[in-house]
Amino acid sequence: MDSDWISPPDSNFSTHFDRDRHVRFLDMMYQLLPPEYQGQEINRLTLAYFVISGLHILGAADHVDREGVINWVLSLQAHCKNEAEVNDGQFYGFHGSRSSQFQLDDNAVWIPNGSHLASTYCALAILKTVGYDLSLLDSESILKSMKNLQQSDGSFMPIHTGAERDLRFIFCAVAICSMFGNWSGMDKEKAKEYILRCQSYDGGFGLIPGSESHGGGTYCAVASLRLMGFIEDDVLSKSTSSCIINVPLLLDWSLQRQAIDGGFQGRSNKPTDTCYAFWVGSVLKILGGYKFIDKKALRQFLLTCQSKYGGFSKFPGQLPELYHSYYGFSALSLLEEPGMDPICVELGVTAFDATGL
Repeated sequence: MDSDWISPPDSNFSTHFDRDRHVRFLDMMYQLLPPEYQGQEINRLTLAYFVISGLHILGAADHVDREGVINWVLSLQAHCKNEAEVNDGQFYGFHGSRSSQFQLDDNAVWIPNGSHLASTYCALAILKTVGYDLSLLDSESILKSMKNLQQSDGSFMPIHTGAERDLRFIFCAVAICSMFGNWSGMDKEKAKEYILRCQSYDGGFGLIPGSESHGGGTYCAVASLRLMGFIEDDVLSKSTSSCIINVPLLLDWSLQRQAIDGGFQGRSNKPTDTCYAFWVGSVLKILGGYKFIDKKALRQFLLTCQSKYGGFSKFPGQLPELYHSYYGFSALSLLEEPGMDPICVELGVTAFDATGL
């Protein structure tokens, strides 16, 4: 999509959250993705997560064909042929799309297993969202083979053939274990130590040790530590001196990410961006510091990114797309926008879908 396209200002859409228009936007994406998403075909499962979870956040769960979604997601799971294959070094999770499920290498030889940690997280999040009983899955093969992806320093590769390693994939592994209620798929202590090495001098977390603090990396770090039970919820209401992370510095860094226009930036000296209202906002929510932000200004910023076509864009005035639409909805759920379901920030699904309560 043309990210430089700027729409004319519309005062109605900068003051009013049009839920029904957003539902129609997601309904269209649910039925047929526009051609601009062709380059994202390999991530179709992730796009489906944005649509299906987004509809649930908007209180439109009845727009989803539950059985159809379950059957499609389950069809993307990689299965080992026998118990011995679980320990063959491959990862038996979920493929991101049909094309990654049946892809060829450079020699036109079929690659039998291209399942990915992020796709597996999205698959389980979708299944949990539509109320599928995760105990019906072969969690043992997923978790046993996932442990093969954890490296000696505690980080995770996303695929068994090797790839970048950073906090994103630790979060995926942690969320997978949390949703299964089974931590046998990872060494929590090693993961914790890797995360702690990622906290920077300014309090935020980089995606890898020694890198610049980043809103997405900070979310992955804090949400992972919370899900693993290494930090308490609302830690600011308790003594922070015994916490394993530097909470005062982290709080200061996170609050400084809210800019003069009300939005949140992902890094210092960067423009504000819809998605960081969720990433950084969630960190503050977990810490118990969300009450310190300017909520009115944040809502106003988000509504300037609301499209007259439905959905949200990255920056004000641009065309909407699924990624920023989903995190725009999630951020407004954090702000307790009327008509939206509360979200479990640690797992990225509605609170009801996360707990069943």
